[in-house]
Amino acid sequence: MSQTEPKDSARRAGFFGVFRYSRRALHLVWSTNRPLTVSLAILTIFAGILPAAIAWIGAQIIDAVVAAIEIYKDSGEAQLQSVIWLVAAEAGVVATLAGAQRGISLCQALLRAQLGQRVNVMILDKALTLELAQFENAEFYDKLTRARREASNRPLSLVNRTFGLGQNTISLVSYAILLIQFSPWAVVALVVAGLPSFIAETRFSNEAFSLFRWRSPDTRKQIYLESVIAREDNVKEVKLFGLGPLLLQRYRDIFDRLYTRDRSLAIRRDGWGFVLGLLGTLALYGAYAWIAAAAVVSRITLGQMTMYLMLFRQGQTAVTAILSSIGGLYEDNLYLSTLYEYLETETPESAGSVQQGPAPGDGIRFENVSFTYPGASAPALHDINLHIRPGESLALVGENGSGKTTLIKLLTRLYAPAEGRILLDGLDLREWQEQALRLRIGVIFQDFVRFQFSVGENIGAGDVSHFHEEPRWRQAAEMGMADEFIELMPTQYQTQLGKWFQDGQELSGGQWQKIALSRAFMRTGADILVLDEPTAAMDAGAEAAIFEHFRSLTRDKIAILISHRFSTVRMASQIVVIQDGRIIERGDHEALMQLDGNYARLFSLQAAGYR
Repeated sequence: MSQTEPKDSARRAGFFGVFRYSRRALHLVWSTNRPLTVSLAILTIFAGILPAAIAWIGAQIIDAVVAAIEIYKDSGEAQLQSVIWLVAAEAGVVATLAGAQRGISLCQALLRAQLGQRVNVMILDKALTLELAQFENAEFYDKLTRARREASNRPLSLVNRTFGLGQNTISLVSYAILLIQFSPWAVVALVVAGLPSFIAETRFSNEAFSLFRWRSPDTRKQIYLESVIAREDNVKEVKLFGLGPLLLQRYRDIFDRLYTRDRSLAIRRDGWGFVLGLLGTLALYGAYAWIAAAAVVSRITLGQMTMYLMLFRQGQTAVTAILSSIGGLYEDNLYLSTLYEYLETETPESAGSVQQGPAPGDGIRFENVSFTYPGASAPALHDINLHIRPGESLALVGENGSGKTTLIKLLTRLYAPAEGRILLDGLDLREWQEQALRLRIGVIFQDFVRFQFSVGENIGAGDVSHFHEEPRWRQAAEMGMADEFIELMPTQYQTQLGKWFQDGQELSGGQWQKIALSRAFMRTGADILVLDEPTAAMDAGAEAAIFEHFRSLTRDKIAILISHRFSTVRMASQIVVIQDGRIIERGDHEALMQLDGNYARLFSLQAAGYR
């Protein structure tokens, strides 16, 4: 476990240092719903005071009953009025306490719902500010998993424990005021008896948190295996290849490994809790004997004996609850550290604000661009130089993993070059306002998203500013050649796609690719269109028709195409061959065929397959 145990300052600052998150959690709850928080605080104060009042009234009832019995023995007349009034008073206080406890439960339930939603929104909102590279980092995913699995309910838990601590402290003070009349040592014994159990609980809370962090990678593996076994887009291959039993056994093995650690901790935690809890039990019954003896020698009345026994029992419960709340607050702070550790993940500095380049019409320039993925030993792109003007089309050719898609990710500023720069209209991409830049570019990646939305929303996702506009959907679908099959669907653009939701319909691979192509055309203002293997699921004839249509729609735009079908690639005005992240050949189709290099060899090999 040592290699993955937490290293941040909060967990090394000792028991009290970790409480630095309490103030932030309290502020989070306060800002979520102030009236509910105030109501919870007021009800907590009432719930803390009323138990002592019930104990005091109970003592008065017993002493009044004893006094009435003595009067009855002497005069034969029962004095019941004072007893009845005291019983009625206790009933009123008990009813008030029950109302306060119900109110506390209601406030907690409402705050839990609102706060859980707010924390989840904070987590997702933070995700929107992060770079693609962070999502491709396993350590970041562990951090995100920890935040989502535990931290969303910890702020309210911390607040509930804080109010519970306040309630029990108020109760203990009120008990102590009454109990100290019997003996100050009774109060000391009450507090000291709860300490051993508290110390052990705090120690195991820290160990449980360390175990929680250690298990994060395995927890993610379990979540992934669940999705592989149970998601519709994986089921066909799981069944076809007989992977189900193997994957399920792997899922079991992970559980067994985690359960072994959990069981060890649970046994030690509960074992020590039982042994140390016996000290509290001995203290309670020692106090019983002490108080009973005091009543026997007439040092206290029968009513006082009943009250002190009740005070000691409830006081011990309050002490245990107070120390448990402190231990719980410590544990909550440990888990909250995962939330704030995630929320404090470094966000990239805000990009530029320029919305127009100094040289409109210059197009795109790559100048000595190199890039290496985080954690990779070799560069994905090395010393790339390109110039693409409006009205030109560029085809990228190369083996899988040669760097073609990486080049597109740099162009769309999903990554930043490690060396060199990329210019659009004479302005470095880093200086462009992000939204203005991306409105200029329409992209379809090979692994485009198949949203479980309606047909129209799947297309509208290409331009969120017109997400709900059906006329724009129809225009884009016509440009993407998807309108023909959409018109035949049950509710056309309102048809639910995918199988996750009711009445959802699945499309063929080629139909999905036409939806994705239509999505790219939603951005009517885009003058750079990028197709990264967008027609891999189509037959050669359909692909040729798509690209001929695409070329006619992009005559005055920059078109960038990645495809392994050379019948399509040859249409481009400029073809670039990439190998191992470097440009090894460039030119149009005729020039590259005359060069008789890598492109010519690949073209000839593919052409031979059609002869």
